[in-house]
Amino acid sequence: PNYYQKSCPNLLSIVKSTVKAAVAKEPRIGASILRLHFHDCFVQGCDASLLLDGSASEKFAAPNNNSTRGFEVTDDIKSKVEAACSGVVSCADILTLAAHDSIVELGGPEWSVPLGRRDSKTANANLANTALPAPTFNLANITKSFQDQGLSVKDMVVLS
Repeated sequence: PNYYQKSCPNLLSIVKSTVKAAVAKEPRIGASILRLHFHDCFVQGCDASLLLDGSASEKFAAPNNNSTRGFEVTDDIKSKVEAACSGVVSCADILTLAAHDSIVELGGPEWSVPLGRRDSKTANANLANTALPAPTFNLANITKSFQDQGLSVKDMVVLS
């Protein structure tokens, strides 16, 4: 069942249509949104802390700086969702749905997406610097980084 079925019934169609338009305009944005999602989840869990601005922003941590993109798509989705049902849907769920819909739109598998995540109120750039694979990591380091998150080598290949 859809967590937002009553409180924001158009959520899934808003996210899907916005992602579809973004991928049609720039197909690589789908992979970028998936990357945003995994970079968010690696730090404090899938809590949208990557989307927060400010001096401790994870956006500017070394592994993210100049390597993550797609924020404008999540911002576009959030503004459309807020127009439809203000103050209801978490950014964490929006980012998760956007990653899902990006993969499906690009021909990847379909899967059920549990909803109801809470947004973080704080970002942690220091943790992002240690939890995320650094651009300078060799294969052994990046493999360990993914294993530390409970992910396999196959997961690493898909997400890298």
